[in-house]
Amino acid sequence: MNGSLKDAAVDVFHKRGYRVIVSDLYAMEFNAVATKNDVLGDLCNPEHFNYATETTEAFKSGLLCEEITKEQKKIQDADLIIFQFPLYWFSFPAIMKGWIDRVFIKGFAFNVPSHRCDGLLQGKKALLSFTTGGTKEMYSKEGAKGDIQLVIWPIHHGILHFCGIKVLVPHIAYAPELVTEEKRKEIITLWAQRLENIWDEKPIDCTSSCLFK
Repeated sequence: MNGSLKDAAVDVFHKRGYRVIVSDLYAMEFNAVATKNDVLGDLCNPEHFNYATETTEAFKSGLLCEEITKEQKKIQDADLIIFQFPLYWFSFPAIMKGWIDRVFIKGFAFNVPSHRCDGLLQGKKALLSFTTGGTKEMYSKEGAKGDIQLVIWPIHHGILHFCGIKVLVPHIAYAPELVTEEKRKEIITLWAQRLENIWDEKPIDCTSSCLFK
């Protein structure tokens, strides 16, 4: 289902004349583990390796490994970033979280200290499109898994909003394994129809205040 949703998005944007770049992390065999190999050249402090410090300095000096710099270039060029994934343990799959860990580094995606979460990726929009194993009812306030908006809050607020990205309403395909083939086709069709007018959508509130409304 995630592959079909990805294909539908690519098809819609291509037909409308947009340039589309897909990072298929599994096909790329993307390394999800942040290590000192991400830094080329000499370390600032080889006696006590600090990943955040070393990658920040490497970014400034143009000494990050090619696997990271290629992905950062894609982000720099993008107006809209779509994260397509199956919800896994209430979050991204590990390979996508590792992509975030290695690509969204200090100096590229954010700076600290910051009291306003204004981030460095201003002017970009992002959209989570994901599938779940549980039904919509299970991801409600009264459901067994809790409110889906709280589940994805750390991604919306703690990653995207923090880095200055405007967040669009998530697109959720609930429990596609449990529905008919006709319903699965409908899910893909509705996704494609939404993307036709995606540029007209307004960002949602991802500040702390929206949790208490």
